[in-house]
Amino acid sequence: MLIQKYHPIWKNNFEEIKSEIQKALFELEIKIEYVGSTSVIGLAAKPIIDIDLINYNSIDFEKIKTRLSKIGYFHHGDQGIPQREVFKRKDSLENPTVLDKLKHHLYVCFIKGEELRNHLLFRNFLRKNDWAKKKYANLKFELAEEVNQDRKNMLH
Repeated sequence: MLIQKYHPIWKNNFEEIKSEIQKALFELEIKIEYVGSTSVIGLAAKPIIDIDLINYNSIDFEKIKTRLSKIGYFHHGDQGIPQREVFKRKDSLENPTVLDKLKHHLYVCFIKGEELRNHLLFRNFLRKNDWAKKKYANLKFELAEEVNQDRKNMLH
């Protein structure tokens, strides 16, 4: 199923992923934010954890990129969204870790970037406004129903 009712395990999944990323980036000036629909208690969502790694110092980006590479990520560019760099997992790792087992999206966002601002504003708005959360969940279920719960159809 594309959209699922909220599940409390999502917060635990985020914490597990965050812990692994923090270990790799231990002395760099970063903050890891849990964003996206799974970060809003009670909100239906695709069961994919969205994570924004906030880069406070653009000089550190190459260090972040190198360290993430060492734990199995590759840089996938900004995919047309300035100040938001996409990182994906490498395929077929010999010894899968929690990072491979828990489905997630990882973005490195620059502190003054508009996309980071949008992610945080949207998340915080939904967390504080039950009426908006309910309306958004209904819209998600309606769209998923229209495309028969097929993610590929939903993207078109």
